[in-house]
Amino acid sequence: MNTSTASRRRLARAAAILAPALLLSLGGCATGFSADVARFQQMPPAQGQTFSIQSRDPRMQGGLEFRQYADLVSARLRSLGYQPAAGDGGAQLVVDLDYGVDNGQEKVVSEPSFGYGYGPGWGYGPGWGWGGRGRFAGAWGWGWNDPFLYGGFGGPQVRSYRYYTSFIDMTITRASGERVFEGKAKARSLDDSLPRLVPNLIDAMFTGFPGRSGEEMRITIPPPKRG
Repeated sequence: MNTSTASRRRLARAAAILAPALLLSLGGCATGFSADVARFQQMPPAQGQTFSIQSRDPRMQGGLEFRQYADLVSARLRSLGYQPAAGDGGAQLVVDLDYGVDNGQEKVVSEPSFGYGYGPGWGYGPGWGWGGRGRFAGAWGWGWNDPFLYGGFGGPQVRSYRYYTSFIDMTITRASGERVFEGKAKARSLDDSLPRLVPNLIDAMFTGFPGRSGEEMRITIPPPKRG
């Protein structure tokens, strides 16, 4: 047996050992949730200013789903020193919130075959990860369909998967009409479930809030600590 054949067999054995662990890491939270966040701001220092939160889409205003996301934004602002307005009017700052996810796009990848492999073809993602507060969500990570985990000699392996792009868009305006904050967070995932994605995007938006004006950065929400 020549050195090349021995190396391939060692690689195949290693893949067989590692593959179950990789599956567990994908299903169990190893990578966290990553989002691209851009923010422009002239936020006033927090001195107890009052705020209200409204939906950019009037049809969502007052809905239970929107209220859940608005409560998360409200909790973040309160932790920074701002205060919810007592009634519907009179808020010093008005927060305008929009969110959504697209219909998905098909991604086709081609990679060479290494001859030996293991299992049904699961590798590192764009994979699954845990977002803030223990929510299971899609996270754009390492390349799907690791060639080490496929069998067969010959030409390139062609695989496909569907990914989704989700976003939140948030602005904050003074009662006078002066805009003091504009922010957008977006992420790719294999999951199109807004109840899982939007809370993670809100966590990303408020990481280091209000941030440096004009800066766009990748923010990763770490997975929850075990136990």
